[in-house]
Amino acid sequence: MPYCTGCRPRDKQCAFLKKRCDLLLNKKVRYCYECEDFPCTKLQHFDRRYRTLYRMSMIENLQYIKDKGIKEFLTREEEKWECPECDGIICCHNGICFNCGLDKLKKKKKLYRWEDN
Repeated sequence: MPYCTGCRPRDKQCAFLKKRCDLLLNKKVRYCYECEDFPCTKLQHFDRRYRTLYRMSMIENLQYIKDKGIKEFLTREEEKWECPECDGIICCHNGICFNCGLDKLKKKKKLYRWEDN
């Protein structure tokens, strides 16, 4: 999904964890940090993959939301992922801007990897 806007704007829970977590699936928690097992083994595995492949940490993001709130987190993320060329949004999965980098995206062999991965 090169144009993914994220789970929350689409009123979805995280598709990867939701299928594997009764609390998320049944909306007993809204964020994983609300669980007494945070960070659970499944989230740790997911986090390790995202830190390695996509330069972000789910656990660090959730801890930041817990500590500072979703509004401040989203402000920080907008700044972090803003394209310096056109002010568009850079995809965390491949480092390419959705606005000005589509030609570069079309040439990639691995759509969901950064150039150095």
